[in-house]
Amino acid sequence: MPILDSAGQKTWQLRNRNEQLVRWAGWLVGVAIFMWCWQRISEATTWAFVWDAPRIAADMASRSWPPRWSYMETLWAPLWDTLNIATIGTMLALVMAVPVAFLAARNTTPSAVFVRPIALLIIVSTRSINSLIWALLLVSIIGPGVLAGLIAIALRSIGFCAKLLYEAIEEIDTTQVEAITATGASRWQVMAYGIMPQIMPAFAGVAVFRWDINLRESTVLGLVGAGGIGLQLQSSLNVLAWPQVALILIVILVAVVVSEWVSAKVRGAII
Repeated sequence: MPILDSAGQKTWQLRNRNEQLVRWAGWLVGVAIFMWCWQRISEATTWAFVWDAPRIAADMASRSWPPRWSYMETLWAPLWDTLNIATIGTMLALVMAVPVAFLAARNTTPSAVFVRPIALLIIVSTRSINSLIWALLLVSIIGPGVLAGLIAIALRSIGFCAKLLYEAIEEIDTTQVEAITATGASRWQVMAYGIMPQIMPAFAGVAVFRWDINLRESTVLGLVGAGGIGLQLQSSLNVLAWPQVALILIVILVAVVVSEWVSAKVRGAII
């Protein structure tokens, strides 16, 4: 028997027997899947190392402190490389993402049957591959260094930026576009004066947000040879120089906090 509120709307109703059975069967299947997954993980885990992890972590922390502050002189150049990888990579991604976004948006694509699926495929494919995997592939193709990291960041960011931009394009006010079209403007003029002014705030927000993400990701690309401060981190880990590792982690943390602050300020000014 349903319970109605003062407006006559149903607020609660007791489930019947079949609904209860289906609900409990779903819970039973979920618990069974969880227990099976936990068993597989447990079989592949060396629990002796897990129980010994607190002691090992405490030993590493004691070896890492105090950080080797004198090593900071060596980190300025890799930190600058990391900033360049994130910044230039984001700029390249935006240059490539804008046309892809226009091709993917329903209201601007030249062909919803042929062109739009290709643009969506580019968006999905670039977003589905992590920047570390891109960096591994590019290091194998063009060799280690900053260039591989820069291209990896750019490729990873195309799908992210294009997806948000084409969604913004599809949500524009069509009356402004129709007014400019009625004046006899060409397709490019409609895009320049009717669409671009409406998506510029979204474009600026996406650019800053993605730059913030890319700065975080570029700090670890050096672990696979793609340049930046991650390369110094990998070198210090290889020789077990824990005080240097501690300093590098502190520098990365400070860089991420500063980028977050800058990103928040810029987004606040835009919005």
